[in-house]
Amino acid sequence: MARVTVEDCLNNVDSRFTLVHLAVRRVLQLRHDSLPTLENEKGNKEVVLALREIAAASITPDNIRFFDESRPAPVAEPPLPIVEAERTELQEILEEVSSFGAPVEYDPTDQFLVEDQPQETPSEEEE
Repeated sequence: MARVTVEDCLNNVDSRFTLVHLAVRRVLQLRHDSLPTLENEKGNKEVVLALREIAAASITPDNIRFFDESRPAPVAEPPLPIVEAERTELQEILEEVSSFGAPVEYDPTDQFLVEDQPQETPSEEEE
């Protein structure tokens, strides 16, 4: 297929409206690492590839949902080892301090240490 035309695509869908929605959905799938149903030998952009798939009837309004479901689920990245090491070290320090009877609470969602807080500057009225 040298060029893909709207008329080629309209042979496989009901209307231009359906064609536009189908093409947009397929382009988004391709951009999110969905595998193409046709070979992209010339390195065409996703829009051209989506229209070629529609013209070849490999993508239809009936089977487009199948390609949404076949996309792999995103994998959560593990926390950085440095952050985990610092968190473990902080937890050990807090456990050691609390062994002396000092009440210390630690929540992993704590963001700032006392040293990180901005210092208060005396206002002009106090001088």
